[in-house]
Amino acid sequence: MLIDGHGRRVDYLRISLTERCNFRCQYCMPEKPFSWVPKENLLSFEELFMFVKVAINEGVNKIRLTGGEPLLREDIDKFITMIYDYKNDIDISLTTNGYLLGESAKRLKDAGLKRLNISLDSLKSDVAAKIAGKDVLKKVLEGINKALEVGLGVKLNMVPLVGINDEEIVDILEYAMAKGLKIRFIEYMENTHANSEIQGMHGREILSKIKEKYHIRALGREGASPSFNYKLLENGYEFGLIDPHKHDFCESCNRIRLTAEGHLIPCLYFDEAQSIAEALRAKDIKKAVAILADVLRDKPKENRWSHEEIASREHSKRAFYMTGG
Repeated sequence: MLIDGHGRRVDYLRISLTERCNFRCQYCMPEKPFSWVPKENLLSFEELFMFVKVAINEGVNKIRLTGGEPLLREDIDKFITMIYDYKNDIDISLTTNGYLLGESAKRLKDAGLKRLNISLDSLKSDVAAKIAGKDVLKKVLEGINKALEVGLGVKLNMVPLVGINDEEIVDILEYAMAKGLKIRFIEYMENTHANSEIQGMHGREILSKIKEKYHIRALGREGASPSFNYKLLENGYEFGLIDPHKHDFCESCNRIRLTAEGHLIPCLYFDEAQSIAEALRAKDIKKAVAILADVLRDKPKENRWSHEEIASREHSKRAFYMTGG
């Protein structure tokens, strides 16, 4: 069993398979050139899998594949199959912008993938293009439909931004409701790689938009999920709010992250990390496990995203396209 320095059980591994992305979202990396880390710098699937087996053997039961855009990593379905064949009851999920799902959803499902989180920031083509840096909406909606058609579980994520897509909060909630999907609204997480001119919305502002049309009731957090859940009293539909600025956000954190280049990251906000790449390439599992123990011991109690601290600190230098969200 993996336990961090604050007594929290860690049973959830998030693996960023690539920092490459086919979008240039305003809240992530709008100015980053379309380049990529040389292939030789990335851990191979076989090397990643060596660590995955250790993690599973130590009690990890949930693995999420992220990016960048993970579907840009060639043969991702083969990596999913490696995990599934090792332990077929592992909850394998993937976070994606949905653009490539139309052509890959069935292959992912057949490989053993169970669930998807898909970003949907607008239902208007021009607004979606403004956020993502190119015309994306048609293919994203097609990807959502294809994922549902092949039987994958789907959740939707939206990052509301002031003056950009903030008037679509209810529209996207109702789109998700009509499809029987859960929508999670995510507070924008300040970082130095984002467009410095954008402004996110506080959770209470997001809820206020929904309350203009619906009555809601707070349900609370479900286990170690980062989402605080709410219910519409009119019909019982449940949606989530991911609010990293809230004081209790980190209390039950059960996650650790591994990047494509082999950096183990204890917290999404913190820039601190330790590399296990050399150990894995040398097939030195004992050394990788020792580094993991150090990272778990140093895992912080909470992030630095509280509203009080944001006002007095520099924004995080963490590149979310390297670590996943």
